[in-house]
Amino acid sequence: MHKPQILFVMGVSGSGKTTIGKLLAEKLNIPFFDGDDFHPEANVKKMSEGHPLNDDDRQGWLERLNALALENVSTGAVIVCSALKTKYRRILGNHLEDLHQFVYLKGSFDLINDRLALRKNHFMPKGLLQSQFDTLKEPKKAITVSIDQTPNDMVNEIVEKLQN
Repeated sequence: MHKPQILFVMGVSGSGKTTIGKLLAEKLNIPFFDGDDFHPEANVKKMSEGHPLNDDDRQGWLERLNALALENVSTGAVIVCSALKTKYRRILGNHLEDLHQFVYLKGSFDLINDRLALRKNHFMPKGLLQSQFDTLKEPKKAITVSIDQTPNDMVNEIVEKLQN
């Protein structure tokens, strides 16, 4: 990376955003933020009850993550967030111009569903996975990495693509 950048690691629940985001931040020596930590309590409660969030639920959360990105623009940061829709990515990138990039962790429904079945202590019930795939609009401008490889291989691929 030639200049500090905000890297939004995106994808559906279970795609590995937190794992990859932490490894990537460590490798690049920049701060890591898990977008889930910034959800208001009402959103967490709604998801834990098995209800998908709507755009109104997400608006303030996405604006908070954009503010977080702007606060860290001088050092760069990795922020993980599902960012499933184009309009969500627009909110996240507001006022960041060319100082941000999306890293899309791409995987099949079956692979991710299998991963979610193994998870414990996460507020995203696997029943909501289908709604996430239904909502997902794959980004046209992003570093896209397949999740069917090891986390270290994924991070190395991302870093290589950032340098090109």
